[in-house]
Amino acid sequence: MASRRRRQFVAVGVVAAYVLGHVGNPARFATPERFASYNGTAPIEVSSGGRNVWRLSRRGNRTLNHAIHMAAVTQLRFRHSPGRGYYDRKIAEGKTPKEALRALKRRISDALWVAMVADSRRPAATTASSARKAGPGGQPGNDSVASAAGSHPDTPALRPSHSRTRPKATTTTRPRRTPTTSTAARTRRTA
Repeated sequence: MASRRRRQFVAVGVVAAYVLGHVGNPARFATPERFASYNGTAPIEVSSGGRNVWRLSRRGNRTLNHAIHMAAVTQLRFRHSPGRGYYDRKIAEGKTPKEALRALKRRISDALWVAMVADSRRPAATTASSARKAGPGGQPGNDSVASAAGSHPDTPALRPSHSRTRPKATTTTRPRRTPTTSTAARTRRTA
């Protein structure tokens, strides 16, 4: 199963972290259709009369759509990848190259959703059993006193010399000078 999934994701490995960064929790999307709508790979219908036409959606997260597009284009470069086979089948069905690329992007989007949901469910099941074995540091067998929960918000994580924020400069205020000479004496000096 895992090797089949890896073969399905030719060129997606580079994009996976980028996708996860934008998506966050994949449980936000109940179905692959909603995920496709979010990332802009769900086509929109623009039919009129007797013809049915589906066009590219300009909605959705364009940055995420670009990442999926890069994965699709990279799959097209590899002649023996599953993505290239799918693209060639769509061309053989009579689709234009752009329509076939759009269909491949949607298929990659669906495969990403399935993998993300499966991966998010797997750690949830194992976390409950490993929580009993975990020590205070979060790792099994770690019995040290240090943990992330023991940090204090007032303790800086970096030394002040490594911080980008500069400490506020303490300025000493000088007392204002009071004029001791009259304005007539000042005008005589300047003349």
